[in-house]
Parts: sequence; structure tokens; C-alpha cells
Amino acid sequence: MSSLYIVIPAYNESENIEKTIDQWYPVVERHNDEGNSRLVIINDGSKDNTYELLQKCAATRPLLVPLDKPNGGHGPTVLYGYRYAIRQKADYIFQTDSDGQTNPDEFEPFWNQRGRYDAIIGSRAVRGDGKFVENVVCFLLRMIFGVKVSDANAPYRLMKSSLVAKYIDKLPEDFNIPNIMFTTYFVHYKEKVKFIEITFKPRQGGTNSINVKKIVKIGWKAVKDFYKLKKEL
Repeated sequence: MSSLYIVIPAYNESENIEKTIDQWYPVVERHNDEGNSRLVIINDGSKDNTYELLQKCAATRPLLVPLDKPNGGHGPTVLYGYRYAIRQKADYIFQTDSDGQTNPDEFEPFWNQRGRYDAIIGSRAVRGDGKFVENVVCFLLRMIFGVKVSDANAPYRLMKSSLVAKYIDKLPEDFNIPNIMFTTYFVHYKEKVKFIEITFKPRQGGTNSINVKKIVKIGWKAVKDFYKLKKEL
């Protein structure tokens, strides 16, 4: 049997967080044969009552682990969750987001193929937002790293914990876009990776903390980081 840690970052998600737990907690329960699977939701310094709601829900859900950290952004929070799962000796890490854009009903095809692949990554053929940005990212990865992927940053990925541990120390703790680089490393180093098409809905509530100004700022930094990391391959 395999332990599963579902890692979800959350920032100002009071409108969504209880629904997110209701959707993903049953997935952890189904895959908890040895009692070692967990739903790990990391509060990234929210200014609303997200963390209080997490604690309230955890009181009646023993497999829910609410973590709290100072605000650092989505990427560093994802890395925080990955490192936590690795320390807890999870066999598999699944990452998604707390905004209701992904569908837990699509998880089983990922889980059922875990024995054949080291990482299974969602591919968003139709997106509720951000398609242009993702296309630019995939173009840059092809130009800079020589890797061709259908979706580099999908927040719907099942990975062996050992595979994440293999590459996580290549990234700074405050790295903004770790999933993009994990996808790049997996493909570049010819790990056993499969992309599976997933649905992707518009945000189901709350406020998106990423705006055009932030996207441009992150984008310029990403290009610099890509070239720096390229030298280290």
C-alpha cells in the first residue's frame, strides 16, 4: 500500500476552503489503507479567517493537517508542503489548489497509473484563465531548456515523494514557480512522466491575488531564473 499526501496551499480562501476540504478529504480517506495518508493544507499568512476555518474542520477530520506559515506566495508555500510531506515519509505527493478550479473526480486515473510512472501531471486543454501565460511558459521552456510539454504548471500532479526529493534542493525555498521547474527537470532528465488531460474551471470564489502587474514581475524574474537554472543542468 502507498501513503498519499495531498498538498494544497491556501491564501485568503475563506469562501472556498470548507468546500475544498469537503471535496478532497474523501480522496485521502479512500487511499488511507495503512493510516498514513493526509490532506495537508498550508495557510500562507492569510488576512482572513482561512486558518481558523482549517482548524475548525480538522477537529472532526483526523486526516486533515492544517499548517500555518508567514505569507510567502504560492510557489514557496507549495515547496513548504512538499518538504513537509517528504519529512513525513509520504510515498506519493499530490498537489492541487484551493480555489475550486480542479476536479477531485479526475484523481483516480492518476492514482491507478502510479505504478507505471514516477510523475503524472495534468494538462489543461481548456482553461478558465491564464491560457496565454501558460503558452508563453511552454514556449520559453522549449527555447531555453529544449523540453516540450503540453502544460508545465498545472496544479494537478501526482508525484513519487522520492522523485520530488531528488530535485527539490535545486530550487531556493522562496522560488516562485517550482511546479514549472519540476516539470522541466522530470522531462529533461527523462523521468517516467505522463500527461493526462484534465478539466479546469474558473475560480469558484474569493479573490485572485495574481494581477497583470504581478504576472509581468514574476515573468521577468522567471526568465532570469530559467537561464540561471539552465547553467546548473
